[in-house]
Amino acid sequence: METDDLLRLVSTPMPFGKHKGVMIADLPGNYLNWFAREGFPKSNIGRLLALMQEIDHNGLGDLLKPLRANRSNS
Repeated sequence: METDDLLRLVSTPMPFGKHKGVMIADLPGNYLNWFAREGFPKSNIGRLLALMQEIDHNGLGDLLKPLRANRSNS
């Protein structure tokens, strides 16, 4: 994980697929789990999807609340 990855989760839209345009942090857990089963893309987006899946799976979504608040205030 890179230092800005958590910020990227709340500011990067999904670039393809069923949820194109949805911020990665807002993707549904079942979609993230599908990637975990089928394989994450070999790209920066894949790395962010894997990170978000871990956060979601472990119930750590509250970690992103301060970043979302800062994002909406800017």
